[in-house]
Parts: sequence; C-alpha cells; structure tokens
Amino acid sequence: MEITDILVPAVILLAIVLWAWALVDLSKSRFKSGRANLIWLLIILFSPVMGSILYFQLKKGYTERRPRQFQPKFN
Repeated sequence: MEITDILVPAVILLAIVLWAWALVDLSKSRFKSGRANLIWLLIILFSPVMGSILYFQLKKGYTERRPRQFQPKFN
C-alpha cells in the first residue's frame, strides 16, 4: 500500500467537503447585490476548488453585516 492510495482519495474528499461548505455558506449569506450572489454561485460551480477558496477569502467585502437575530435580555 502506497501513500498515494490514501492521499488521493483524502484530497478528493477534502475538495468535495470544501465545495459543499462553500455552497451552503453561499446560500446563507446576505449579499449587498443580487448579482454578487449569482456570480459567486457560477464561480463556485465552474471552478470548485479555486472558486471555493476565493469565495471564503473575498466574501467579506460583498456581504452585509447583520445583527444577531436572537438577542436575549437577562435581568
């Protein structure tokens, strides 16, 4: 058993997890414009690994910050 027998499936699995995580995060994010959401979706779909990495690195500039919805008041 060689290292490539383990390494290649592990890298493929990590790429699939990263891609799925990016798609889930994309669906939950609020973008400043509707076009940005569509553009990021296309980038992630057509370039799964690099698109996902770019999305996580650059999404902060394209999304809106919103306050937490659940804000309990303790007395």
